[in-house]
Amino acid sequence: MPGRAQVMYGIIAFYFPIKLPAETRSTVLIMKLETMSDFFTARLEGYDEHMLEEVKGCREGYGKLAEALPENTGSLLDLGCGTGLELEEIFRRFPDLSVTGIDMTASMLEKLRQKALSPRLKLICGDYFSVNFGREAFDAAVSFQSLHHFKPEAKTELYRRIWEALRHGGVYLECDYMAASAEEEAFYFRENDRLRAEQGIPEGVFCHFDTPCTPEHQRRMLLKAGFSSCEILWKQENTTLLRAVKE
Repeated sequence: MPGRAQVMYGIIAFYFPIKLPAETRSTVLIMKLETMSDFFTARLEGYDEHMLEEVKGCREGYGKLAEALPENTGSLLDLGCGTGLELEEIFRRFPDLSVTGIDMTASMLEKLRQKALSPRLKLICGDYFSVNFGREAFDAAVSFQSLHHFKPEAKTELYRRIWEALRHGGVYLECDYMAASAEEEAFYFRENDRLRAEQGIPEGVFCHFDTPCTPEHQRRMLLKAGFSSCEILWKQENTTLLRAVKE
């Protein structure tokens, strides 16, 4: 009926993006938010298959990310490494690469350890907003389908810290779910704020809810953080690969 809000149920809690109607201003989502660790631990079985087979752009994106790393990359920071799907592709190209991977879900890191991808892989269980990356410690940094859960202010500060952690000439590659429009971006952030307020979730508690930004908004954040350039390298559906360079 005209004038009535459209209700969309998110019982799966954004295991994959919800396709929004053209008009989002009268849409509301009904779902119980879960902490990041609880969400991914509950879905660990079948996670790799889901990402490879059901999330459009991911299977191809893992390879594109590895291909985009510079030939001379010797050390890498991976933010939100999860079960290491991107690292499988990266280690195929760089078998002697030294990698530091950070993720806040212990069960996903354990699954990654069981894959035994490389003896030069160091794993840290924690959130990348508080882990110390060091200064000029890495040739490159990557993030795959991880940062679309956070506010622009937090991401911009994270990007500044990534910039500091890279050596001059280093690159940051982000392959992520990105919003198709500013309206879609605003809808997700609005719904996230509403759901957190209704469920009494305080600031600082990381919950799984997709809040993708547009590629252009991502670009502005990266340039503001200090990167000298940022470009789109590849895109399939809403999966977009960005490259930012530190001069």
